[in-house]
Amino acid sequence: MCGAVHYAISGQDLRVRFTNPKARLPVITHSSRPCLLAWGRRQAQAGQLPLGGWARLDSIYAGRWDRWFPVPVKIPASGFMERDIEGRDHWHNLTRGQWIQGLVARDHHERRIYVVTLEPELTDAAYERWPRIMSG
Repeated sequence: MCGAVHYAISGQDLRVRFTNPKARLPVITHSSRPCLLAWGRRQAQAGQLPLGGWARLDSIYAGRWDRWFPVPVKIPASGFMERDIEGRDHWHNLTRGQWIQGLVARDHHERRIYVVTLEPELTDAAYERWPRIMSG
């Protein structure tokens, strides 16, 4: 479910976990320069946007995110951590030209980034969900 992301910003390599309430991810939209946004919302955090840090692709297509005016964005990461079905963490590297797809949701002045996820097609997959990796 992409529990952590590795990225570089201002010459620093950072690894942020969603469990950190101050977690922020880099975001590139079609019309803006890169910026950092809060990664999802935790139960103890104020706001009206959905709890969690992920947006399932099928729920986006079904229109469940429409009320938060979703905007697809690039998350320029060099890697991410995924927990397998046995509870072990594994880091995966992205290659040059790849990024994680994100969704920026907003409610009035609140804006947060959510990692877009897919369900694996294989029934014996080692992971329950996987971030949507894009390239181009």
